[in-house]
Amino acid sequence: MSGTGQEATRGGRVGAVLFACALNAVRSPMAEAIARHYFGRSVYVQSAGVRKGELDPFMVAVLDEIGIDASRHKPRTIDELEEWEGMNFDLIVTLSPEAHHRALELTRTNALEVEYWPTPDATLAHGTREQVLDAYRAVRDGLVERIKARLRT
Repeated sequence: MSGTGQEATRGGRVGAVLFACALNAVRSPMAEAIARHYFGRSVYVQSAGVRKGELDPFMVAVLDEIGIDASRHKPRTIDELEEWEGMNFDLIVTLSPEAHHRALELTRTNALEVEYWPTPDATLAHGTREQVLDAYRAVRDGLVERIKARLRT
């Protein structure tokens, strides 16, 4: 169920997308904030994790560099999101293997399309503050490019 992205929208347009990763602390909230920034008026966007992490200050900092405020993000799990509002998404974009497996489980009971976008875990970066920030920037820039290409209407 992962693939090129064409299968998720049959008509080419995504109306609601969920970005999912392991902890909803870096990759998925970054993707959510980027997608809302560029497409928030035309696409419903949420993010969640398999487990709940903590808000990551480096994620907030690199988004702030491009004018996106993610400082109020509250990490949540896929289960919490499903309980609060259901899985009313056209597309789930998974950013980690763990989230991809969880999303595929959801397709058993929900009509969802799933795409896997392998995305590095910036929290594994080591070195100076600037080297760590560069790892986060690389994730951010990669997500900006993919999101703009995928959600463009």
